[in-house]
Amino acid sequence: MPTALISVYNKTGIVPFAKRIQELGWSILASGGTARALIESGVAVQEVADYTHSPEMLGGRVKTLHPGIHGGILARRTEADLEELEGRGYRPIDMVVANLYPFEKTISDPHCTKADAIEQIDIGGVALIRAAAKNHEWVTLLCDPDDYAPVLAEMEAGGVSQETRRRLAAKGFLRTSRYDAAINAWLEGEESGHKDDTFTLSGQKAQSLRYGENPHQAAELYSFAAGSGPLGGTVLQGKELSYNNILDLDAAWQAVQRFDVPAAVVVKHLSPCGLAEAQSLPDALSMALACDRISAFGGVIAVNRIFDEHCAEAMGSLFAECIAAPEFNAAAREILGRKKNLRLVVPGAEKKREEIRTVLGGFLRQDADDGDPAGTEWKTVSQSVPTDAEVEELQFAWKACLSLK
Repeated sequence: MPTALISVYNKTGIVPFAKRIQELGWSILASGGTARALIESGVAVQEVADYTHSPEMLGGRVKTLHPGIHGGILARRTEADLEELEGRGYRPIDMVVANLYPFEKTISDPHCTKADAIEQIDIGGVALIRAAAKNHEWVTLLCDPDDYAPVLAEMEAGGVSQETRRRLAAKGFLRTSRYDAAINAWLEGEESGHKDDTFTLSGQKAQSLRYGENPHQAAELYSFAAGSGPLGGTVLQGKELSYNNILDLDAAWQAVQRFDVPAAVVVKHLSPCGLAEAQSLPDALSMALACDRISAFGGVIAVNRIFDEHCAEAMGSLFAECIAAPEFNAAAREILGRKKNLRLVVPGAEKKREEIRTVLGGFLRQDADDGDPAGTEWKTVSQSVPTDAEVEELQFAWKACLSLK
């Protein structure tokens, strides 16, 4: 009987997956919270602590770091390895289902403490993933819930192919390398205030794009977070975004995020052709569109408040490529849903922290420009002293100029 080891933080889809492989004749080893979740859902499992005769230690810091577990994963299916394993009272482990503590998400919380971050550095999960990936000739690794369904389909069709195991192994090493890079960046930057001389950039392919800036250029979108879409968020409706759409959306979203009051920006070819702030979002949108109605046609719009039916009405019959907003209410979705080619995007909550641009032979990196730091004082250097109203307009213009090319 083949054996699967399941030890996951993200339990999405794990119960139906475990039930199905059990139906296919697999036995299951599980650790800690995973074992409890499966048992409560009616899945028969053997807990790792019972299998290894070694209870969890240090408040759960040590669960699967045991020769019985790693020996079972790393054993080659040779007579010598299998005899040694059996002589020690263990069996081969043919599948490892493991994912990691959410370190990246934890450190993105501004209230995260050093202790919080340290406890979210996964050790056992990384070791499981790397061991299974190393021995992929015999072991199937699943470190992403999105792979459960296709792997089940292969199992039901006769078995997981060598090609699939190799692909999943590569995915495992990529996941742990990104995880380590995030920890390294936090330790070097956030903790010590020092940036290492080595800068690592990695992303996960989110989608292939139809083409790049021009039709003869191939292009892809990569995301820093697995499963996230354009701008780290979600596309609610409309046809697939293009390379240029994504660039314009990013420019529009970054511009409108600099305003504290309701604001709207219309971008064409990476630069705002209309930008306004007002007491209400529909007014701000109407004013932004009025700046240059000709350029607004086929442009990209971003707002910093909920896009409601009044905003949809303010657009009238204008054709726009995309709209980005923190949220779209149901009434607005109904109105905008009639424009089948219009893309609606809800960007992710994380702020852009840095900007990276390739140059011949390397790349440039700089901190993202969020405008004047808090507490910045303006000084009047002209002979004419501006009125309060003029200062308010100058502050608006200062933010607007940040977004112009």
